[in-house]
Amino acid sequence: MNSYFARTGEHRFQPSELTGGAWATDEQHIAPMTGLITHEVDRLVEARGGDGLATARISMDILGVLKLEEFELTVEVVRPGRTIELLEAVVVARGRPAVRARVWRMAGADTSAVAGGLPEPLPDPATLPAYEMSDVWPGGYITSIETRPAGEVRPGRGAVWVGSSATLVRDEPASPLAEWVKLVDTANGIVVRESPKEWMFPNLDLTIHLYRQPSGSWTGLDTTVTFGPDGHGLTSTALHDVHGPVGRAEQILTVRPL
Repeated sequence: MNSYFARTGEHRFQPSELTGGAWATDEQHIAPMTGLITHEVDRLVEARGGDGLATARISMDILGVLKLEEFELTVEVVRPGRTIELLEAVVVARGRPAVRARVWRMAGADTSAVAGGLPEPLPDPATLPAYEMSDVWPGGYITSIETRPAGEVRPGRGAVWVGSSATLVRDEPASPLAEWVKLVDTANGIVVRESPKEWMFPNLDLTIHLYRQPSGSWTGLDTTVTFGPDGHGLTSTALHDVHGPVGRAEQILTVRPL
């Protein structure tokens, strides 16, 4: 199927082969899962009648691997409120939590008169040629995406547009935010500092901060990868949609030789 997940119950999902990871092809890439968590947050909000809040932060901790097997995803309200609200999503696989995510939602206001400090927008992805990430990474997720460099890409530094024609959940419409978010975790693999055939550098978390709600079919990743001297690293990304910058993402890495 041309979707990352299929719903098998109210809170249960079956991942497709398109979620196959880059470090291990029989494990899920965390990128589609980020979109699915956002989708389930949206469904909870819609079920209670909606509100005027927008998702401003998604913070995920990856507690263990997710095989290409059925799992459960639940969302609950941790801190209710009319101007700010905190929700928590938990992904359970094989009877154990594999991902915990907290989502801050915030009320909006017209601050266009004082908006500033934004990075420069990336070139239009429609004007850029594609390149194959499958030359660097294996896995069903990598084969499901299209990548277009927005300028020079060198080890540990570069900007790349990422898109995918695969929908998030089979036979379910998802919000523009959920469809856009499902590609953000790709950041840790787009400008590799060292060959993944010689070094491992998986991320243990993903934190997304948004100062504007993204939309469109392309996720822009202006990324810097840093390796420290003690086995730790950091992938830092300015996030874009086709209209300009929207926020930032950070991923802490565990770096070790194969």
